[in-house]
Amino acid sequence: MTIRLLFFTIVFYSFNANYTIHPIQAASKLGEIEFPTSGSGVAQNHFIAGVAALHSFWYPEALQEFRNSTKEDPSFAMGYWGEAMAHNAPLWEQQDSKSAKVALTKISNLSKLTQREKYYIQAVQLLYGEGEKTTRDQAYSKAMNNIYTKYPNDLEAACFYSLSLLGIARNTKKNIKLKVDSGAIALEIYEKDPDHPCAAHYAIHAFDHPDLARLALPSAQRYAKIAPSSHHAQHMPAHIFIQLGMWSEAAKSNESGWTTSKKWVDREKLAKSNRDYHSLQWLHYVYTQQGLMRKAEAVFKTQQNDMLEGIQAAAKSKPNPNLRSGKYYYRMFAATILETEQWEKAKQLVPPNGWKPKKFSKAGYSFVRGYAAAMQGNDDAKKYILELKTIRDKGFRKNHFSRSEYLEVWELEIKTAIKLYEKSYEAAIQLAKKATLVEEKLPSPSGPPRILKPTYELLGEVYLKAGQPKKAREQFTISLARHPNRIRSLMGAARSARLDGDKIAAKEIYLKVLSILKNADKDFSALKEATIFIKNL
Repeated sequence: MTIRLLFFTIVFYSFNANYTIHPIQAASKLGEIEFPTSGSGVAQNHFIAGVAALHSFWYPEALQEFRNSTKEDPSFAMGYWGEAMAHNAPLWEQQDSKSAKVALTKISNLSKLTQREKYYIQAVQLLYGEGEKTTRDQAYSKAMNNIYTKYPNDLEAACFYSLSLLGIARNTKKNIKLKVDSGAIALEIYEKDPDHPCAAHYAIHAFDHPDLARLALPSAQRYAKIAPSSHHAQHMPAHIFIQLGMWSEAAKSNESGWTTSKKWVDREKLAKSNRDYHSLQWLHYVYTQQGLMRKAEAVFKTQQNDMLEGIQAAAKSKPNPNLRSGKYYYRMFAATILETEQWEKAKQLVPPNGWKPKKFSKAGYSFVRGYAAAMQGNDDAKKYILELKTIRDKGFRKNHFSRSEYLEVWELEIKTAIKLYEKSYEAAIQLAKKATLVEEKLPSPSGPPRILKPTYELLGEVYLKAGQPKKAREQFTISLARHPNRIRSLMGAARSARLDGDKIAAKEIYLKVLSILKNADKDFSALKEATIFIKNL
């Protein structure tokens, strides 16, 4: 039975990291799926809604819909399968095995199930079986491949197999083949059913890579329309738009992601921690690339206000304090300083009193302070290098984007800035080159640079100050291949061409800058520089 999920009233739960439950209601539109089971009637309707939510990573909603399905029919085995699936967020590296196993113990009678349903249940049992998570992920993926092969017309099997490949790829070094295979399956689904939420969503994740992003552009342009109720679906297209340097489209996606989440939180009277601060942080970065610094400043103030409110609520032992917003402070702080090169602001901007960042966030904050100090010739830079080394030596909880290599890069970049200030250009070049080699070991760029200051861009700036524009331009070209239309790299490329006497190339790049900055603040320095160059031709 095909069920188009137009507007229907659903009851779902919002949960924090510990799955605290809060009953709420919302109208939802999440796409079109077909997933026949042994269930029927209201239970099956809830099940379909849960699977649709699952495909947009809306885990709270999915969890409650599956629970609603088994409340209607306590013997509904696939409802318990869904509940277990809702406790696994493979791309967020989160899994609640304990709760999932409790759900799976409620499956008591398999005799009335189809063979296909039995395969699904066997697969999820492997996901939560014995052994390390990576081993279980691989066993689950193999089982989903079996279902995908045996039932070629089952788009859900294709979806979950595609997602399982992305889960394995998350922490696999040579993962391009896994991503391409996953994306190819997602595109197959998209061709058969362009309204299927997983088709567009998983293609975006699979091709979220500088060399692959163009393959997911149609998916990015469609996904938000497929699942307009999901704030994650509103945000996700920005992954591709940023990979392609499409700043206006990226801004709209993140504005929509943030606004949709705010409306949901306000309507259902949820804790502010449920707001999509991920979209807000991306929006802040995108505004800096468009030269919309006043808008970026307003976004940063919103984050800081929410952060301070959460810290104060926690100090007063109020329930559900919004501490999640603080997770994004160091990245907005970094963009505020690094994208404007207003180094003095690094000391002027002070985080809200009571901020207790995790070690990796503290490292990112220390890097920005240290880099800004080095660019001003301040000896405090050495103190921050020591801080970073201490954090790296003591260790911290690592995941896909929190790795010791980031800290290694940051140490090298501060050292580069110190040598740059001293005009020891050869030493600065060697340090910056080392930083590029370390960055190459990290996950490919996705969204706002997690490296904070792209290393190839820094190397280009060093070459430029060393009076070597040809070599500088080579590095800016590499940086732009990794971060298309990034303003600082574009400006570096334009300056390199200009100093190298290539006025034609300089004009072409400056015109591109003017196109990107067409709505920028009038006092934005890059806009003024590009305008003056073009006028003086």
